[in-house]
Amino acid sequence: MKVIEHIERAQSPEFSFEIIPPPRGKSAQEIIDIVTKLQHYNPPYIDVTSHSAEAIYDDLADGTIKRRIKKKRPGTISICGIIQNRFNIDTVAHLLCRGFTREETEDALIELNYLGIQNVLAIRGDETNYKKPLSKDKSINPHTKELVEQINNMNRGKYLDEILDADATDFCVGVGGYPEKHFEAPNLKTDIKYLKTKLDAGADYIVTQMVFDNTAYFRFVEECKAAGINVPIIPGIKVINRLSQLNNIPRNFHVDLPDALVDEIRETPGQVREIGFEWAYGQCRELLEAGVKNLHFYIMNDTGVVTRIIDRLK
Repeated sequence: MKVIEHIERAQSPEFSFEIIPPPRGKSAQEIIDIVTKLQHYNPPYIDVTSHSAEAIYDDLADGTIKRRIKKKRPGTISICGIIQNRFNIDTVAHLLCRGFTREETEDALIELNYLGIQNVLAIRGDETNYKKPLSKDKSINPHTKELVEQINNMNRGKYLDEILDADATDFCVGVGGYPEKHFEAPNLKTDIKYLKTKLDAGADYIVTQMVFDNTAYFRFVEECKAAGINVPIIPGIKVINRLSQLNNIPRNFHVDLPDALVDEIRETPGQVREIGFEWAYGQCRELLEAGVKNLHFYIMNDTGVVTRIIDRLK
């Protein structure tokens, strides 16, 4: 089932999750154990992130440095297949512009289609320290809008090369939204203008970057509506559980942490997990009371605190 169908048919609040593939060298058992725990909460879908390659520099014994190119977390499509077909939970595969050619994207979409996966999240992806060389016979999607267009072309049976009587795919396409604006945009109004181009290209729903202030989410929804965006906008929730996240999250994800949350953690750093839990629980309760149908948790493969929040909400 598609994400938008889950939202339309929901009779009670639903909780979805985003997980990351295990590091290179680890088995899929970690993911199987995580999904085994999450399935008890009947998630409508689970997102699986994707990662482009990056440059790794190794110091050699002779004093020289060796440069290697690799993905730290491969396996997105395989993990989606496990979740979709072993657990019968709808899965959302993340597709990136950066680090992937349009030809690789088409192949990934074909594999996902064969696996029975109907949902993808189209995003540009983070900047890395490596840019893949592009041969003359390859092309890229420079922005998310073009990636959405490629996916929807395949939904109409249009592939990169002309194929006679090609079968159409049937993907539901999500895109990311930024309640506090994307850090590269000059202001929120401009960011929403760019967001609308992704919807006009065929995206079906929006899931927000992690947001810690519901006021920002509600304002974002209203401004999107004013701009003519009328698709579901799913709030992204992240639970603070380590002191280091006060610096890491704003730096890595370009989001603001509310003064009240930061002050409380700094005053009693030994209680950071409990403070983070109570803050996220309060957020979730307020969102549900406002009529939000779907909360999306960024769990980073740590299920404990999130399932505790859902238990309390229920």
